Amino acid sequence: MDYYYIEETALKKTFALVAVAALTAALAQPAMAGDKIALVVKSLGNGFFDAVHLGAQEAAKELKDVEIIYTGPAKATAEGQIEVINSLIAQNVKAIVISANDPDALVPVTKKAMARGIKVISFDSGIRKDGRLMHLAPSNNALIGEKLVKLAEEAIGKNGEIAVLSATAQATNQNIWISEMKKVLGQPEHSGLKLVSVVYGDDQTDKSYREAQGLFKSYPNLKAIVAPTTVGVAAAAKAVQDEKKVGAIFVTGLGLPSEMQGYVKSGAAKSFAIWNPIDLGYASIRIAADLIKGAKAEPGAKLSMGKVGTATLDANNEAAMAEPFTFDAKNIDQFAKFF
Repeated sequence: MDYYYIEETALKKTFALVAVAALTAALAQPAMAGDKIALVVKSLGNGFFDAVHLGAQEAAKELKDVEIIYTGPAKATAEGQIEVINSLIAQNVKAIVISANDPDALVPVTKKAMARGIKVISFDSGIRKDGRLMHLAPSNNALIGEKLVKLAEEAIGKNGEIAVLSATAQATNQNIWISEMKKVLGQPEHSGLKLVSVVYGDDQTDKSYREAQGLFKSYPNLKAIVAPTTVGVAAAAKAVQDEKKVGAIFVTGLGLPSEMQGYVKSGAAKSFAIWNPIDLGYASIRIAADLIKGAKAEPGAKLSMGKVGTATLDANNEAAMAEPFTFDAKNIDQFAKFF
């Protein structure tokens, strides 16, 4: 995995990349001149997707003649993304790379885009199969579910009440990971953990913070909050600090090192995990460029992710990028410099 030093202002759209490894021999050929690839995120102002944008820009530099249009709604809604996609269709973009707020609601408008010859792929949070050419998951769903349970156990041990603070109730990836968590929790070796509630912060900091506070009040014996969303995990950790519950309730889940560094140091979080969002943005754009050039998204197809490797599509035209990585007090300072 390659890492880049990102200045503090990087998540405000300026960045510097250093120490980029040599490209693999399997890099795709540059896409056609002037190709516009739209990167549509769940909502603007989300640190995870700002980091995804950095990777997309790096891929565009390698491809030379690709222009990235970074866009998304102000709030994480399907309606907002539909409006954005309609605008992109009118702009004649060559590809739309999207993390979906709803797997079903976007299908009519993405079908409309594909009918116009636009390559549509989803990443991070998927669109229903008939509404996209392929989906790039950041990791394997089963492994993520297992990782979330293990993180909870690392925080509180084998016994205790836990709750999940998710993004939107319709977020494809969140719902799959929670479902996989429940499967793991149903195994005898994890029977000591009791999932008492699943709440939704809609990937909004304020709402996620309030939902965490609500969990404190509703479940006085709560030991951990598991948030498989970068917005939610940071908001929940802040709530634990503000309510002076450090040591009594622990927060874990999927987060950015730069945003979780202070909470790990304070003890609100012992550990958490994430894949490299920069690599995810990079890999998604490399795949989109391949599809624009004529590569086929079909079961068994191998599509170039540039320096990240090769994505092999399964029967549902889905592929996984990498396994999630655990961050804790031992390595948080090192990685917080990157993303």
